[in-house]
Amino acid sequence: MARAGTAAFRHLRRRWPQAQRLCVVCGSGNNGGDGLVLARLAKAAGLAVSVHLVGHGPRAGSEAAAALADWQAADGRVEPLPSRLPAADVYVDAVFGIGLKRAPEGAAAEAVARLADVAPVLALDVPSGVDADTGACPGVAVRAVETVSFIVRKRGLYTGRARDHVGELYLEDLDLPAALLASEKPSAWLRGEAVALPPRRPDSHKGDHGRVLVIGGAPGFAGAARMAGEAALRTGAGLVTVATHPTHAAMLNVGRWELMVRGVESGGALREAVAAADVIAIGPGLSTQAWGRELWQAALAATCPLVVDADALNLLAASPYRRDAWVLTPHPGEAGRLLGLPTQAVQADRFAAAGRLADRYGGATVLKGAGTLVRVGDDVELCGAGNPGMASAGMGDILTGVIAGLIAQGLAVEEAARAGVCLHAAAGDRAARDGERGLLATDLLPWLRRLANGIGA
Repeated sequence: MARAGTAAFRHLRRRWPQAQRLCVVCGSGNNGGDGLVLARLAKAAGLAVSVHLVGHGPRAGSEAAAALADWQAADGRVEPLPSRLPAADVYVDAVFGIGLKRAPEGAAAEAVARLADVAPVLALDVPSGVDADTGACPGVAVRAVETVSFIVRKRGLYTGRARDHVGELYLEDLDLPAALLASEKPSAWLRGEAVALPPRRPDSHKGDHGRVLVIGGAPGFAGAARMAGEAALRTGAGLVTVATHPTHAAMLNVGRWELMVRGVESGGALREAVAAADVIAIGPGLSTQAWGRELWQAALAATCPLVVDADALNLLAASPYRRDAWVLTPHPGEAGRLLGLPTQAVQADRFAAAGRLADRYGGATVLKGAGTLVRVGDDVELCGAGNPGMASAGMGDILTGVIAGLIAQGLAVEEAARAGVCLHAAAGDRAARDGERGLLATDLLPWLRRLANGIGA
């Protein structure tokens, strides 16, 4: 607790070096004790500090009780929670740590609500009101500018609603020996950056880098299939064919002549292309009408891996099917349809939803959203990259093409899903350097090429 409070105070002074007035709101548990240590150090450094204690105070004999005694021995006062927090340069949230599974209640709910109305807030370990395991906010929650988390990373802070509340996130391991955690299996793995693909052999030819078949593009939706195909090319696939509706086949590759385009009237017209493909990406702009359903059935008959997105996922939800050699890439709404759940239930526990999808449908599941999850069997990988600018049309089509392009080049389905998600997210972060608002899906394309080659990191 002493190390946690000391580390948190160090972060406070780094971020707000001019702060003179500090307001610390403490719960009755260990998180509150961390806040009391910080308050004592801040007072010793000459800051004006007000401490507000929630509830009945720490349990007698606990570390938090010792921290309270140290604060009072330093002539620190403890005040009840006011109807409105006093003016301060920085507010410290030390109400809840880990373990919150339901909406805050009573005095704790009032404290969280008071902190939710002020800024800036430094949260200790977890912003109060956020579930550290799921990232959900079952009730009111603090929106921190910065969160200093302790000992280990909490998976929920990297996904879902938590991303709106954590602010900048820092980890302090408190110098605990690594051996203490050596026998513990992480509940999720965090990946934050793209990994470059290995150099190509000097004597390689296009056939060595795989054949991708993109199926999609019903009338009015040609762009989705085009973006998926171009993303596969920019990721390094050797040959990309787009099978699309005949009404716009002639114009789909205008400006991207490297795409091979075939107009197909029915699933029967796909046999040759399906047989030649190393991987099929199906769904972008597919529609769930008769034409789309026929093409979906033709893709299901293929022996090569599939990457399944958009309307292909909706068709799968209507007629569930299990397969090992595929990647499903639902957003929360599509995941809800696949599981027969409302979107809110998916977002309430994204980790559980991804697990149910993997159990039901097999293969690799990519649950898109803030903090995208990749579930393969019992293993979960969480992508820490990405930004709100990527909440725009076509981003999922680009991701579908990226994953398909990686499979075409020889990556296993599972690794292509993991690597593709972070390659896509990292490209989005690079493209957002010009601003998140107005970011287009196609803005990622040049960055996909650079990052796949280890350039421009």
